Amino acid sequence: MRLGLYGGSFDPVHYGHLLLAECCRETLALDEIWLIPAAIPPHKQTQDRAAAKHRLQMIELALAGHEQIRASSIETDRGGVSYTVETLAHVNTLHPQATLFLLMGADSLRDLPTWREPEGICALSLPTVVRRGSAAEPDFSVLASLVTAERLAMIRSAQVRMPLIELSSTDLRQRAAAGQSLRFRTPRAVEKYIETHGLYRPSPKE
Repeated sequence: MRLGLYGGSFDPVHYGHLLLAECCRETLALDEIWLIPAAIPPHKQTQDRAAAKHRLQMIELALAGHEQIRASSIETDRGGVSYTVETLAHVNTLHPQATLFLLMGADSLRDLPTWREPEGICALSLPTVVRRGSAAEPDFSVLASLVTAERLAMIRSAQVRMPLIELSSTDLRQRAAAGQSLRFRTPRAVEKYIETHGLYRPSPKE
């Protein structure tokens, strides 16, 4: 099985996330992709976020009907700070015969050497970098000290292109907080979920 793993806060999930996953699925002929919301992202430990149950539910609503892309609670079930290398090791025990593809943007590639056990990440999975729009090729040399030249060539060949979509979860949270429309930025079911549960709205003043 060719399995893509796409981690993040997904707070909330939006069409940019979904298109990235679909472009990777199609380009790399992936059998499945798991969208994995982090319990506590290592680089956002002090940031307020929607509860894990809400972020997971929003992904499930966004993906309803897609047979090959699904939400995974592997990190939220584990709890605590979500380290990629631990998630990869766990998935490897569940599916030891699977080839794992770690889906990420160019910014994540740049930061990868600073993550916990980056050598282990590159050994357990093939980092798959997504190039948005007409962006230049990412600088893969940041991984040169972590992998062999052959492995680096494999990582470079696994690049995926996707259309440029200027969407961010930060913008959606700000719009929700201001009572502005989220239409056509995230699936309608997610938009209604945010509205129904009052997510991202400022706390009432006492």
